Amino acid sequence: MIGAVPSLSPAAWDDPVVQQLTTAQQDELRTRYEGKGEPGVPPSADDVAVVLVVRDDDGTPVGCGALRALEPGAAEVKRMYVVPAARGRGISRLVLSGLEAEALSRGWTTLRLETGPRQPEAIGLYTAAGYSPVGAFGHYLGEDAVGSLFFARSLT
Repeated sequence: MIGAVPSLSPAAWDDPVVQQLTTAQQDELRTRYEGKGEPGVPPSADDVAVVLVVRDDDGTPVGCGALRALEPGAAEVKRMYVVPAARGRGISRLVLSGLEAEALSRGWTTLRLETGPRQPEAIGLYTAAGYSPVGAFGHYLGEDAVGSLFFARSLT
């Protein structure tokens, strides 16, 4: 909705709102990639350390993002998503900034992520925010990562 002021708040991975948003994200990706699922190990309540949800001023959830610890000093950005009706309002930048702040508060100074070539909006967001292409990492090592793009950013 035009004029709505979004707010960012923490949530649990298994919160129904988070699950609704992440399911919508995965459905959209399967459509973009002809039914292909995500590479690597899907995130879970056991390994996701940070989840942020963006809500409009009326409480409507419009986006989310999460962080999963990788190794000391580093985490992975997972499930960045903004509902289609709320795109183009800077919500993804708000989520990414919030995740970066949460990472720093936990001592993670490097963020990494996986995305794909059919997600030009994501690639544009990450490169504009200072993320650079890197090789496969973590759960993606040894996987068939053909078609995946990997990015990282030092937060210091």
